[in-house]
Amino acid sequence: MRDRDIKHQLQDVGTQVGERARQYADDAGNTAQTLLDRGRHLGERFGPRSKRYSRRLTTTAEDIADEANYHYRRLRRQVNRHPAATVAIVAGTIGAFLLLRRAFRSDDD
Repeated sequence: MRDRDIKHQLQDVGTQVGERARQYADDAGNTAQTLLDRGRHLGERFGPRSKRYSRRLTTTAEDIADEANYHYRRLRRQVNRHPAATVAIVAGTIGAFLLLRRAFRSDDD
């Protein structure tokens, strides 16, 4: 009787381990499929055939750079006139950084 109980318990443990292994394998397969789909989506979005999106991204980056350059030069002139403007430059730089970070983070989501 004792041998049967041990054998039965070992079979139950084997079944549970097999189910757990199948569950892990299914989860890994689903994760791999999700990553593959994301990669395919990014390839379509940023690939060589998607000139429209890359052109729009390039012009947006140029506009942001021009705007930042304009504000930098304007604030630099103000710093030469008044030392308190230095605080405004630092605050503006930090604010611009935070806005850009938020804008690019929302595009990824």
